[in-house]
Amino acid sequence: MDTPEGETNFLSILLQTTPVTFSIANVTILIIIILFLLLMTAITAGSETAYFSLTAKDINFLKTKEKTAAKQASRLLEHPKVLLATILVANNFINIAIVITTNQLTRQLFEWGYNQKIVEIIKNHAIIYYSIQVVAITFLLVLFGEVLPKVYATQNNLRMVLFSASFLKYLDIIFSPASRLLVSSTSFIEEKIGSKPTNNISSEDFEHAIELTVGHSASREEVNIFKGILKFGNITARQVMRTRMDVCGLDHDMTFTEVKTYCMDVGYSRLPVYKESLDKIVGMIHTKDFLSHIDDDNFDWHTLMRVAYFVHENKLIEDLLHEFQQKHTHFAIVVDEFGGTSGIVTLEDIMEEIIGEIKDEFDEEDLNYKKIDNYNFIFEGKTLINDVCRIIGEPSDTFDAARGESDSLAGLILEISGKFPVINETIHYKEYNFTILSMEKMRIQRVKLTINPPVADEDIY
Repeated sequence: MDTPEGETNFLSILLQTTPVTFSIANVTILIIIILFLLLMTAITAGSETAYFSLTAKDINFLKTKEKTAAKQASRLLEHPKVLLATILVANNFINIAIVITTNQLTRQLFEWGYNQKIVEIIKNHAIIYYSIQVVAITFLLVLFGEVLPKVYATQNNLRMVLFSASFLKYLDIIFSPASRLLVSSTSFIEEKIGSKPTNNISSEDFEHAIELTVGHSASREEVNIFKGILKFGNITARQVMRTRMDVCGLDHDMTFTEVKTYCMDVGYSRLPVYKESLDKIVGMIHTKDFLSHIDDDNFDWHTLMRVAYFVHENKLIEDLLHEFQQKHTHFAIVVDEFGGTSGIVTLEDIMEEIIGEIKDEFDEEDLNYKKIDNYNFIFEGKTLINDVCRIIGEPSDTFDAARGESDSLAGLILEISGKFPVINETIHYKEYNFTILSMEKMRIQRVKLTINPPVADEDIY
């Protein structure tokens, strides 16, 4: 059957290559290669959706995990632009490989036909031959490279992130030069063209808006509650916990008489129980459980121990509050990345971030600080930096540039000075002066904080 001249020329472009001899072994190998490439494109497409649909809570969750996959995913997310470029470059390379391999498989299958008339008809009509390849490749790429992996990744983004972390790590090694070149060239173009200004609103702007909108009609306590709600979603357990040095616990080897005396001295309703050190907490005790056994000095108090609840120090207190509600508990042990005890956090600590400090009949007034005037305060060294900022009326991130990994005022002073200070020594940071009032065994006990008032321009002359 004759074909039009244009169609014959088009056919020659597609089929005028070295003749292909059909081989079952070749077809099997090509099918295996295509299946492998489809799996790879599914992983890359799914990982793109999974990684870039993570919320701040999901990213924080990954940082708290000790699994290798979680650590790899956290490192990849440190450079999101490079990660996206790597995924896109790799996905395009894989898709091109699928097209080439599928074309080879199609040519092999066309040589394999028991009905030579059908094969001859198809070969004599280049449009049919071309359409079959396009439809087949498009179907495979859309189904396995777009629809299935992205639908799955949307519903299981964290699982997909952990599954693909190792694979993306190797892709990053292979395609890193190309990815970084693309990112740098894109950044250069953006700088030349100029980007539109964003409307990012900082927490300080929100606080200022609260002051303007409700400050004139609400009390200072109500305004502070609004601000506490605003910042609540970004606060971690480490920022509100009672530090390890201030934790009171029960030694597992103590007798019941010693336990009763200790509980009376410290006055807490819940206490952790440890063996050897606070890094080996084996449970917790509710002191109210002792009431029915108070007269029995030989009672085995270990039978009243409850299972301790552990949380990572980077866990958001918003999530922790929900878990407290679900587990019907008010007390958690805060651990660091190595499993050591960092401190404890209670429901009261979380609620104080919203409604302010909660006082009951057993709390001592002015335990942690004393206000001399608007510019001078005396704090205990163990006072949390967030509490110091709140008391002196400064933003919670005032000392972020200098605090490092420290949470307490004493730790902040050590970070700034770089050494152990001596009594009456003054450490300067911006407009703040920290004077050491007392120390005990290289531990800073009391500090005087002085805020240098701003100098008016006319005072300079």
